[in-house]
Amino acid sequence: MRRSFLTLFLPLAVVSVLTTAAVNAPRQGFNLFSINQDIALGAQVAHQTDSLYRAKGQLLEKSSNARAYTLLNGVVKRVLDNGNLKYRTQFPWDVQIIKDDQIQNAFATPGGHIYVFTGLIKFLDNENQLAGVLGHEIAHADRRHSTQMLQQQYGISLLAGIVLGNNSNQLVQIAAGLGQLKFSRSYETEADKYSTIYLNGTRYYACDGAAGFFIKAEKQSGGGTPEFLSTHPNPGSRIANIQKSAQQLGCTNRNVSNANFEELKRLL
Repeated sequence: MRRSFLTLFLPLAVVSVLTTAAVNAPRQGFNLFSINQDIALGAQVAHQTDSLYRAKGQLLEKSSNARAYTLLNGVVKRVLDNGNLKYRTQFPWDVQIIKDDQIQNAFATPGGHIYVFTGLIKFLDNENQLAGVLGHEIAHADRRHSTQMLQQQYGISLLAGIVLGNNSNQLVQIAAGLGQLKFSRSYETEADKYSTIYLNGTRYYACDGAAGFFIKAEKQSGGGTPEFLSTHPNPGSRIANIQKSAQQLGCTNRNVSNANFEELKRLL
């Protein structure tokens, strides 16, 4: 459902001042958007992303894939309900499945719209790994990394125009490129860490799940670089950092049934 964007954005007279301020702002942790603006931008980008993949016949519709979405949403909900999200009740936190078995990736828009490629789900070995990757993407949205990176890449005034209904061509460009958005070292490290914190909070998943994905992907990359490994820090450092955080939290020995996860893979 598309949202009303009235009163969500700053007066345009202020936008140019904020755009200038952003140039000199710290690159990490500085966000000129309000939470309502995150939600508004995310709704626009998600609507366009849905349209792009639906036009290519790659968006798995919930009406005809109800069981697959029930299984995936079960994992998403456990991760979301970990007790450590800042915007658990504010963001919509919906999930869409994209049919592409060649892409091992997931991404989230500002405001918490999550996209998962079938290639990622089929690549993973167990539900812990899926929860770990989802935790990483949820962290990017909840820690507002996506908005901050888009501010740096496109500028405040352009994003403001999108939310106000302008710059439709740029909206298409943003939606098409969101899955390849390159986060900084600090953003990736923070998302990896929060993935362990989130999974620990579930009291269900082993919280080093994301490390299992990185280990397998690094071994099987065969000279190619999976999307999740295409950013710095290097995969070895990321694996070590995730495992260290999980050990400190004391949540590495949990085992969950993979029956639902295996069913999900079969359905895709």
